[in-house]
Amino acid sequence: MAWRCSASGNADLVRNLRKAGVIHTDHVEQAMLKVDRSNYAPQNPYTDAPQPLGHQATISAPHMHAHALELLANHLQPGMRALDVGCGSGYLAAVMARMVGIDGQVVAIDYLSPLVALSLENVRKEDADLLDSGTLQVEQGDGWKGFEQASPYDSIHVGAAAESVPEALLEQLKPGGRMVIPVGTTTQQFCTIDRLPNGNFEQKSLMGVMYVPLVHPPSCI
Repeated sequence: MAWRCSASGNADLVRNLRKAGVIHTDHVEQAMLKVDRSNYAPQNPYTDAPQPLGHQATISAPHMHAHALELLANHLQPGMRALDVGCGSGYLAAVMARMVGIDGQVVAIDYLSPLVALSLENVRKEDADLLDSGTLQVEQGDGWKGFEQASPYDSIHVGAAAESVPEALLEQLKPGGRMVIPVGTTTQQFCTIDRLPNGNFEQKSLMGVMYVPLVHPPSCI
């Protein structure tokens, strides 16, 4: 994937992801074009590979971000509400906020306060309008508990691997909504979880992945 999609600039990166078939909807493409990855990745922002952020965190490879956005595209329409768990650099939350627009809201949370500060610093570089309008809200929080105050959500993205699906996130997902989450420890699966109109859940495993673990607060260990 990396040799096909890496580029020297944001527009070319997005174009390569579209050519490779990773991006296939205009809604995702336009949002990714509006958020320059160089404001969020400290090095090699347009290389299609994960990049370190410090604090044992990474920003995912562009093709994984694009894949997650495509899986959530129908649940990131204008006016919808979304949660980004483990927001790290703030990049994906900013793209999600571009997708839901001024009438929607994205809440981004991270357990580590330095990463919350990093997200805010990065967003303020060129996407500060998202914060000023309230379209994007960045908070420190326990990813295992989600952010109940703004729930329910049409979509939830989890950017770190949980050994099991957090019950609180299931409860905060709106009927008809979708979550994408890597699940597992030494072996991980990237999964979609759809909450059906009757409140039941349907989980599908899509592919093997390798994400950093979703942090447990000390009180939970």
